[in-house]
Amino acid sequence: MTPIHWRKADLADAPALSILGGATFLTSFAHDHPGAALVTHIRNAHGEAYYRAALSDPAQTVLIGETPMGAPVGYAMITPPDLPIPTNPAQDVELKRIYLLNGWQGGGHGDAIMALVLDEAQRRAATRLLLAVYPQNDRARRFYARHGFAEIGALTFMVGDVPFRDLIYARDL
Repeated sequence: MTPIHWRKADLADAPALSILGGATFLTSFAHDHPGAALVTHIRNAHGEAYYRAALSDPAQTVLIGETPMGAPVGYAMITPPDLPIPTNPAQDVELKRIYLLNGWQGGGHGDAIMALVLDEAQRRAATRLLLAVYPQNDRARRFYARHGFAEIGALTFMVGDVPFRDLIYARDL
């Protein structure tokens, strides 16, 4: 399998992250999300401006994975918690996004990026890592369970103007 080189993203990566974010979201959810709502969500939540703002914010870290030739194939975003549960910003961090293109799933790539996410959370002196996951995404839920996450709540996640239910998971560090 082609290796992935992981590094901290910078402002120059905003265009690649926008394409990668839109592609992975579309691939993950096109099977059961309405098309117009999906396109609206991708334009808003995965536009270059979104990633430029995230990359300019010192409280957020984006890790990008690339092939040896520099093609973006995965990323993870670690942010202060923004979930509808009690959190302690001094102790909690949120794994806002973690995606790999289909061709790079498996072979330990997910484990590698999760290890880097955990390293970043610990570097921030966090004691808990939080995330939200779509309940119908069984593969992701199994991956998170394998990495010590457990369900602690739920939230409404808007895709365009369509509400979806997500589960909130946590893992103590």
